[in-house]
Amino acid sequence: MKYALVIFSLFLSTSLFAQEEWGDVQKNTLTMKELAPVWPGCESGSATQRDHCFKQKLATHIAKNFKYPTDAYKKNEQGRVIVEFFIDEKGLVDIKKISGGTTALQNEAKRNIGLIPKMQKPGMMGGKPKPIKYVVPITFKTGR
Repeated sequence: MKYALVIFSLFLSTSLFAQEEWGDVQKNTLTMKELAPVWPGCESGSATQRDHCFKQKLATHIAKNFKYPTDAYKKNEQGRVIVEFFIDEKGLVDIKKISGGTTALQNEAKRNIGLIPKMQKPGMMGGKPKPIKYVVPITFKTGR
C-alpha cells in the first residue's frame, strides 16, 4: 500500500507537470528556418557560408552564361527581366514566372536560369526537402 501511494503521487505530480508544460507549448510560437539548397562546390562550411556561396555561384552563373540576343541588341531592346523560380525538392530549377522586358529578353533570361545545375542538396525545412523560391532580376542594357 505504501508503494502504491508513492507511485500514485509520482504519477500525479508527473501528469500535473506535463499539463503545465503542454500549456506553455501551446502559447509559444514554433518557427523553423529554411535552409538554402547547396550549390555544387558549396558543400562545406556553416549554413550561412553555404548560403553566401550559393548567391556567389548564382551571380557567376548568370554572368558566365549571359548572351544578349542578337536581334534584341540590334534593335536596342533593353530592360529588366524578373525571373521567379524554385529549386525543387530534387534540387532542380522550376521556373514559375518571367516578367518585364521584351519576349526576346525574357527568353534569354529563361534560358540562362534554366542552365542552373542540379543542386547537391535541395532546400530543407524541418529536416525535409522543400522547394525554395528565388526572384532574380536580370538587366539587359546595350550601352549605346
